[in-house]
Amino acid sequence: MTVLFLLLKISVTVVLAASILEALVLSWRNGRASYDWKAAGVSVFDFLVREYPLRWLLPVAFWTGAMDWFWNHRLFTLPMDHWSGWVACFIGQEFCYYWYHRAAHRVRWFWCTHAIHHSPNQLNLSAAYRFGWTGKLTGTLLFFMLAPLLGMPPKVILLMLTLNLLYQFWIHATWIPRLGPLEWVLNTPSAHRVHHASNLEYLDGNYGGVLIVFDRLFGTYIPERADLPCRYGLVNPITSHNILEIEFTHWRALLRDLRSARSVRAFVGYLVMPPGWRPDGPGDTTEELRQRAALQPATPSQPQQQQPATPDFIPVQFKELS
Repeated sequence: MTVLFLLLKISVTVVLAASILEALVLSWRNGRASYDWKAAGVSVFDFLVREYPLRWLLPVAFWTGAMDWFWNHRLFTLPMDHWSGWVACFIGQEFCYYWYHRAAHRVRWFWCTHAIHHSPNQLNLSAAYRFGWTGKLTGTLLFFMLAPLLGMPPKVILLMLTLNLLYQFWIHATWIPRLGPLEWVLNTPSAHRVHHASNLEYLDGNYGGVLIVFDRLFGTYIPERADLPCRYGLVNPITSHNILEIEFTHWRALLRDLRSARSVRAFVGYLVMPPGWRPDGPGDTTEELRQRAALQPATPSQPQQQQPATPDFIPVQFKELS
């Protein structure tokens, strides 16, 4: 366990170095203007603030006390001296992560933090570590409390979660093609491109961490289409590189809506309903946007103006690769 934690510390340096290397290579291949260096700088700054001052101010112990309580009241204990215990912890953590990630898109309270991860208008390795600063305050670890209750040690679950997020670093690359049969089991770059896309056809899908099987089981898997290039960023894109605007614009909008609420239903709805929900309708939830689009003549999705039309920032066209 000690060796694993040491490797995780080293991996932070590797992740930053790999993202810088990708930026240099893509800039060299496609021209410096094709890569959004300012957005990459915002991601690095977001990471440094989160990993250093905020890690000290809001340590992970902020929520692990609750995990320890569930562990002390666990229903049974997994055999961690046997490989089956580790496999069970991995699958259990993946199950919990799927539902956390799904809620992060479908519950506005959690989306206010998670939207920061989806705010880059280019998908690249630097976007992988832009997570926002308010995650520990919103209670996202609550989704993982089932794991210790079912006999999975909290330290192992946190380790698995860290490895999960580390795995997801490489799937933010747009230059990796589809991976054949692995697409059925793993969360791949192709599946994650769809997850980061703001095209109406791609919204709210592919929530898995390492595995994609829970998306297939619960009906949220969306395959990447060769005829529909991904358009990255938010449905209402943030074009500013102001770190404070990126970090807090969704929280300001939520606070504004809460202040305007005229009933308890509206107040609670703004917190727990999907982004875009309005108490008096019509809103701009994914379902409502799709309903309105279905009533209009079909037109192909158009790329955003700020999206560079380079092969490295739109999905690979897989006609030649599949």
